[in-house]
Amino acid sequence: MRIVFMGTPDFAVASLDALNKAGFDIVGVVTAADKPAGRGQKISESAVKKYAVENGLNLLQPLKLKDPEFINELKQLNADLQVVVAFRMLPEIVWNMPPKGTINLHGSLLPQYRGAAPINHAIISGEKETGVTTFFLKHEIDTGDVIFSAKTAITDEDTAGTLHDKLMQIGADLIVKTVKAIEEDNYTEVPQPLDAELKAAPKIFKDFCEINWNQDNQTVYNHIRGLSPYPAAFTTLNGKMLKIFKVVKENNTPSKAPGEYETDGKTYLKFATENGYINLLELQLEGKKRMLVDEFLRGVRLVD
Repeated sequence: MRIVFMGTPDFAVASLDALNKAGFDIVGVVTAADKPAGRGQKISESAVKKYAVENGLNLLQPLKLKDPEFINELKQLNADLQVVVAFRMLPEIVWNMPPKGTINLHGSLLPQYRGAAPINHAIISGEKETGVTTFFLKHEIDTGDVIFSAKTAITDEDTAGTLHDKLMQIGADLIVKTVKAIEEDNYTEVPQPLDAELKAAPKIFKDFCEINWNQDNQTVYNHIRGLSPYPAAFTTLNGKMLKIFKVVKENNTPSKAPGEYETDGKTYLKFATENGYINLLELQLEGKKRMLVDEFLRGVRLVD
């Protein structure tokens, strides 16, 4: 079975690597075009491109997915199946091309948390369980028939970063299982329920990342870890943005109003919530590097 793989970040590399090591015939890898990034505007290559080049895989980097030249090149690959992991939205002319269809890996247990940021939103919402799902692409985003899913627990210490890494490996295994099942024609498509009460996972914008200290302790805690390490929850300290990456909860009655902080100026900095404190462990003040709280306090004068 001839396979075209489409993906961009590290999350996709794990699945591509698993397919490659399982011996599947990957006839093409489609990824994002190179682009300048960072302060020096150096040309940045996607993680998937780097893997494809290192492993001698046929690489395609179209600027536009509807470009006739790209469409023709894709047709020439004569793929039986396309596998999509962490890529952009495909036009129908692309996803409807192979005879066995196009499958996608999504970082949630569909139909819950459809959208661009399922890992973040599952933690922010306080879920205790999530997973990954493989499904066939169709017109409406993340709504295609489910092939397989795999579950994992969300611990109270998990961040978006740690959960991302868990799901990346579970997803790679599920992609291999799914492709084998399609190759053997040994699977059942299950339509997603239309009447389910759905929780969405929309793209995260800056305004959403600001911490509302007037909420209860667990809600604030979930918000911070669900955005760590990226894009990172933030608050304002002395008129500057303070990104917060790692915290612990203190579920004791606060003596401060929500949003006010307590510190000894040396070892701890904590903010009051509605019913407790959030004790900061790792943070980054605007214009500074990320650091531990004691290192931060040595370089700034805070008055309790």
